[in-house]
Order: sequence, then C-alpha cells, then structure tokens
Amino acid sequence: MKAHDGMYIGGAWRPAAGTDTIEVVNPADEQVIDRVPAGTAQDVDAAVRAARDAFPAWSTTPPAERAALIGALRDQLVARKDEIAETVTAELGSPLPFSQMVHAGVPILVAGSYADLAATYSFEEKIGNSTVYLEPVGVVGAITPWNYPLHQIVNKVAPALAAGCTVVLKPAEDTPLTAQLFAEAAHEAGIPAGVFNLVTGLGPVAGQALAEHEGVDLVSFTGSTAVGKQIGATAGAAVKRVALELGGKSANVILPSADLAKAVNVGVANVMSNSGQTCSAWTRMLVDSARYDEAVELAAAAAAKYGSRIGPVVNAKQQARVRGYIEKGVEEGARVVAGGAEAPHEQGYFVQPTVFADVTPEMTIAQEEIFGPVVSIIRYEDEDDALRIANGTVYGLAGAVWAADDAEAVAFARRMDTGQVDINGGSFNPQAPFGGYKQSGVGRELGPHGLTEYLQTKSLQF
Repeated sequence: MKAHDGMYIGGAWRPAAGTDTIEVVNPADEQVIDRVPAGTAQDVDAAVRAARDAFPAWSTTPPAERAALIGALRDQLVARKDEIAETVTAELGSPLPFSQMVHAGVPILVAGSYADLAATYSFEEKIGNSTVYLEPVGVVGAITPWNYPLHQIVNKVAPALAAGCTVVLKPAEDTPLTAQLFAEAAHEAGIPAGVFNLVTGLGPVAGQALAEHEGVDLVSFTGSTAVGKQIGATAGAAVKRVALELGGKSANVILPSADLAKAVNVGVANVMSNSGQTCSAWTRMLVDSARYDEAVELAAAAAAKYGSRIGPVVNAKQQARVRGYIEKGVEEGARVVAGGAEAPHEQGYFVQPTVFADVTPEMTIAQEEIFGPVVSIIRYEDEDDALRIANGTVYGLAGAVWAADDAEAVAFARRMDTGQVDINGGSFNPQAPFGGYKQSGVGRELGPHGLTEYLQTKSLQF
C-alpha cells in the first residue's frame, strides 16, 4: 500500500500538524519502504475532540446497528486480506504464509466475534427492584504494539465500538501502515465520522499525549510492563480507567506422564512463531529430571528446523536486545544447544532460533522477557518444585501444561498464577478472555470479558 501523509480524524485524512515523519523499515532487508507523519500533541488533541464530538450519537446508536457496522468492517478486512498480509510482511518481517493465516486471519475472526456479540449482548438487567444498565465508558485511547499489528488493533477497537465507545488509535511506530489499512477499512465500512480516529507517531510524544489527555476516559495499552506502569500511573493520577496487557514469561510445564516429544515440539513451535515476538510465548520449558536430557535433544533438533523458516525481529534495537540476552545467558552459565548470538545473515534483523539447557530459575534469561526466538529448558525435581518455578516470576500472562490426561494437567494449571493456560495443546479461542496476573496486566481482551472493559455500570432503583 501507499502510505497516507496525514491523520485519519473525524472521518477524513487530514494533514498532520507538524512536518516530522517516521521511516518505515523492512526488517528483512533494512530498506525504507515508506514514511508516515510523526504526530504531535496537537494531532492527538484534534483526534480526541473528534471522538468526543462523535460520542453522544454513537453511544446511543442501537446495538444492532453497531453490530452491523462492525460486521461491515470485518467484511472490509476480508476483502483486504491479501493486502494486509503483504503489508505486515513488509513492515514486520513475518513470513507471508504466517501473515496470511495469523496476522490477517485472526483479526477477521475477532472482528466477526464482536459483530455477533454486539447484536446479542444484554446491556441491561433486572436485579430485585433495580434496573442495571451497562453503558459505554466514553472516549478510548488505544495504544497498540508492533508484534501483532492488526490483531492488537482489532482487540481494542472492535469491543470499544461494540460497547458504544469512540476511539483514538496510536499504533506502534514500526508498523503504522497496517493501522492505516485498518483506517481505510473502517471508512469504507461506514463507521461514522469521529467514531474511529488514527494518529501515527512516537510513543513518548503521541502516545504520552493520548494517555494524558483529559478528554480520554479509558486508556487501553498493550506493550511492555515498564511503559504500562507509566501509563497506569498517569491514568491513576487522573482517576482514569486503564486496560493493560503487558509482558510475559510463560512456563511450558511438561509433567512426567506427558507425551514428551509432542510437548517439546509444540512448545518450541510456539516460541518460534512470529520470531518469538509474542508476549504469551512459552519461553520457559520445565521438564522433570528423569527426562531432561531427552527433552534437551528434542528441543535442539526442533529449533534447528526453524533456522530458515522464521523471519527477522522487528528492528535493529530489538535484534541487539535479543542477542544481548543470549550473551547474558552464556555469561551466567547456561549452555547453548541450538543457535546462539551470532547473526545468521549479513543483512536483515535476524536472530538464530536458540535453545538453552542448564538454565536455573534465577538466571536473567529465565526471569526477563526476551521477546525473541529463545527457549530456556529448566529442570524440576517434583510437581511442587515445578509449580514454584512456574510461578517464580513477576509475570503471569500465559502458559501450558502437558500430562497424560486433561484432568491431571488441569489440576496443575489451577495452581498457576497465570491468566491463560493451554491444556495439552489446546487451540486458540477468540472468545476466551486473555490477560494476565501480577505484572502482566490489568483487565482482559477478547469475547464478552473484553467487551466489559469498555462498559460502566449504572443502576436505577424503583
């Protein structure tokens, strides 16, 4: 696609307030593919004012009409599926088949789920002598990351629109072209002017201005825990609602009765997808001592198969960060059994699929979010030891448990301090709530739980 040189505000593309731009770089070949405006506080203010002006009419639009428009938006995403996939591949570096199936395909499923939910959800209920109404919060400031550029946008915009909120979106500066495609789709779908607005820009400038703006009623942010803390503090000072989907350091717990080969191979595949740039990736593989050596061999062999199948990480800074973690792992005594810190290609921000053995729970690579294709295999002695290790980080976003039968895995999963756990390879459910415990965030996305984040409660007594 050809980038727009303005902001989508009030139902039209408008010139940016300033002249600064952001280069969009293809991480596979390091070439600049386009430029977009670097928004300022003035652009954010214009977008918030447009959203505020549109709120009264949109919030009182019947849910069935909102549902129909979200359905039309879903249809526009379907029509643009190939262009979306190609755009994500160009600015994120994801292999095209993965972009088609996941980066384009999953947001379409999620948008469709909210079209259905908006049409059927009960926005009022009777409790004794009271009628309770669930009403839209107001103007939503949505700040999204680059790792799943369209999915994260749809995760926020679709439920906000279903609830009757209006939205100002500030996408990640690495993947703004996908956000502009979404704005085009929203426009063609007939979303009323001002209901959805887009401001591209840098996080410390446009993102901060959006989080601080007094006209924003709720800030929905997905990204690092460090930035999430800042946004939470800013919102708290203004007594403003927040929804934060933050970092993770997920445990893939393989109990002694599990099919080891299946659990290891699926676990490695989970980490390698999207080049490890997934906050819910199972980067810590926990294996009992009796089968540890076998698991290490299986994981090394599995990772070696991904050498030419994964794309680059998003930018040079991220590449340096991931390689730095790999070097830190070696420095602290972990053993590289696949991959390593050396760059596999002279050009592009590639990182080798890497597996560490002899990792102890206190090591940096076992505690901090790496956000790259790196797996740490950790030995445990018994189930209590495994649970201690699984829960032994500040994070609690996602995880996996493998056992001979589901009941055994569920019993362990119920003891994990984790928001979402896959049982024996359970598949993705676009209607199941996603979000974390501890420093992995506040609130939930997807399905009815995701919708309620954008609603507030009013009760009338009779």
